[in-house]
Amino acid sequence: MANPSAVCNGHLHHHHHQKQNNLLKSGLCKKNGITKGMKKNGVSNGTLYKKTFVEHFEQAPMYVAVLTFVGFGVGTIFGYLRDFMRAWGLEKRNIAAEREEQKDFVPLYQDFENFYTRNLYMRIRDNWNRPICSVPGPQFDLMERVTDDYNWTFRFTGRTIKNVINMGSYNYLGFAETDVNALKTVTIELQKYGAGICSTRQEMGTLDKHVELEKLVAKFLGVEDAMVFGMGFATNSMNIPALVGKGCLILSDELNHTSLVLGARLSGATIRIFKHNNMQSLEKLLRDAIIYGQPRSRRAWRKIIILVEGIYSMEGSIVRLPELVSLKKKYKAYLYLDEAHSIGAVGATGRGVVEYFGMSPDDVDVLMGTFTKSFGAAGGYIAGKKDLVDFLRTHSHSAVYATSMCPPVAEQIIRAMKCLMGLDGTTQGLQRVRQLGKNTRYFRRRLHEMGFIIYGNDDSPVVPLLLYMPGKIGAFARRMLEKNIGVVVVGFPATPITESRARFCVSAAHTREMLDTVLNALDELGDFLHLKYSRYSKSSHPELYEESRLEPED
Repeated sequence: MANPSAVCNGHLHHHHHQKQNNLLKSGLCKKNGITKGMKKNGVSNGTLYKKTFVEHFEQAPMYVAVLTFVGFGVGTIFGYLRDFMRAWGLEKRNIAAEREEQKDFVPLYQDFENFYTRNLYMRIRDNWNRPICSVPGPQFDLMERVTDDYNWTFRFTGRTIKNVINMGSYNYLGFAETDVNALKTVTIELQKYGAGICSTRQEMGTLDKHVELEKLVAKFLGVEDAMVFGMGFATNSMNIPALVGKGCLILSDELNHTSLVLGARLSGATIRIFKHNNMQSLEKLLRDAIIYGQPRSRRAWRKIIILVEGIYSMEGSIVRLPELVSLKKKYKAYLYLDEAHSIGAVGATGRGVVEYFGMSPDDVDVLMGTFTKSFGAAGGYIAGKKDLVDFLRTHSHSAVYATSMCPPVAEQIIRAMKCLMGLDGTTQGLQRVRQLGKNTRYFRRRLHEMGFIIYGNDDSPVVPLLLYMPGKIGAFARRMLEKNIGVVVVGFPATPITESRARFCVSAAHTREMLDTVLNALDELGDFLHLKYSRYSKSSHPELYEESRLEPED
């Protein structure tokens, strides 16, 4: 493979056309007979997978899809009726409206664009943005609010809903805690450094704490160097433009996070999308990129970089890393791996999908992750070769313009990471990782047994439970809160129109009693709302799982 430093210096070594032709000839695909629907992947991929790779994407019965579209249709019809009544003064207009003297100007509000928000989302708006008044641990306290105008405005009652079981926060390892002994070192750093830095990394904002944290991150990941940033979202959106630009090609998974999408768009590079976790789709794009090069000029691409996530936060699926690395090496591309949800959450010692698949960190050119989930803090990191990290220290917009990570947050990450590595003299970190795995498998297994359709990998702590119909989104979240369980529900346009869902995030801090309480409530509610659609039918996305057999090169 070309020198990894070429990722940052813009000079990817081009290979002789004969070499490219040989690569293409050797890339002929074979069907491997992977089971669709309740699929078991990896068994037929030879030495690439060292363990059974099981993911579930079950198709709902046809009547569910039909009723889902009917539900949206009825909501749309009534939405137009209400808009008609508002226009004629028969119903109060709660939305922002332009004054008469502004009518001749370019409109500030595109009326039709706000139709969904105004008439559909507003009906179930009470299920989002609920104010929490405690640490987001396995349980939290919620400020009660009510509405007198169908969710256009809210008022607080002054009452607090205590000990709500938290099934929505990304507190995978339970480090979001307020234990005085656990936070002792964080308190010391707060007293020593204060709360803020008031400068960027390149000016007066690099502290010894940042240096300590970066060395620890590099050691934890098993790479040469790492750099930390104060915001997880900006770690992607502000660093991708530093790595690629005009004349480069980005191959992005269709379900990548918005931060990756924004970073790719800001870079000015050409972007092409491959189907989710589909190595056949990705290989076709790679082959076409080598054969045809850049549009019009047909020159070779300066760089080809593949953007993927470790765990996809809305699907619960895990990246097919062994096949991806095999393709990357085969076509001499670069790999950017976002481990926001997977670092700390999977792998025998919490080191993410690289460890989960028993692979080497050197197989990934750019390792990215965040501290906002498993570590109970804030910010993110980029790790890899020293040349790469040194380049980003100079060229990253986050390093040049953004305020540095505050010292207490850095210390929180350090204490959590040391706990995971056993450097605190205990095995508590390892116990947390194992407990998360046990909780995840137990929770997923019970949901399957109950007859719910859930998506994702058996080892993923992100558990999407499919609701489908729009009317059931609000009913599900409200009923669960009545049972003192806080859940996250997601619908269109964040998901496909027919795949509204509840998304559970399992934590190591959840006790078996808590999970059983949630499962019992789900069992009862599943019967009441008729949510148990599972028939173990074929996948609704069969084209995503007919993968080619890929073997690593010698």
